[in-house]
Amino acid sequence: MTLSNQRPPLALVTGGSRGLGRATALALAERGTDVVVTYRSDRDAAAAVVASVHAKGQKAVALPLDVGAPHTFEAFVAALRGVLQDTWGTTTLDFLVNNAGVGGYAPFTETSEAAFDELLAVHLKGPFFLTQRLLPLLADGGRIVNVSTGLTRYVYPGFSAYAAAKGALEVLTRALAVELGPRRITVNVVAPGGLATDFGGGVMRDPGLQAAVAAETPLGRVGQPEDAAGAIALLLAPEAGWVTGQRLEVTGGYRL
Repeated sequence: MTLSNQRPPLALVTGGSRGLGRATALALAERGTDVVVTYRSDRDAAAAVVASVHAKGQKAVALPLDVGAPHTFEAFVAALRGVLQDTWGTTTLDFLVNNAGVGGYAPFTETSEAAFDELLAVHLKGPFFLTQRLLPLLADGGRIVNVSTGLTRYVYPGFSAYAAAKGALEVLTRALAVELGPRRITVNVVAPGGLATDFGGGVMRDPGLQAAVAAETPLGRVGQPEDAAGAIALLLAPEAGWVTGQRLEVTGGYRL
């Protein structure tokens, strides 16, 4: 992998102010990686993540970004270029983690067009065009990890639109693995099961639902954000340089 000998590896984690994004930023910092995290609205939460990364001895910056609004990407990339130069004295990133997302629950018959469009915008169109915009900044030999969901394998009623959007992201991942191969950029998917975070209104924090999920999980519990963050960090590690176009499910074996 081509990395600058003047600085640690540098990752961009979208949706890095809470939940899995926050856990990913901290997991990478623990492994010696500097981080740019994005947030949509909670600047204070993002600032707290930056402070936590600093406490682990790494550099971090937070930038606002709405992944569901591709018309803002040009301005975001310009701001990112400035941060890279001012904070790190570089023009390139090493890792991109497309994590930002929104929850969406509704029976198929009750899913509105507006809800469907939002899920597609955030989970497919946004990562598609954001990655496209960021490619000139991604170093040759870099890594991309797209965050999907276990729901692309097993079915849970009420998530048809969400799962369909994530399924499309997984297909895109394989396509990018082929197209970016000549630059030695790997592209993979991490697909978590339900995690005990505030995602989707914090549904997985409900004790009753946790018990039901644990009963169908061979490892006997609900996932934590650190479980999936560790898998993302694994795919960004030097030892994973020969892995591309793959889907790594992190569900504790749920419904095998």
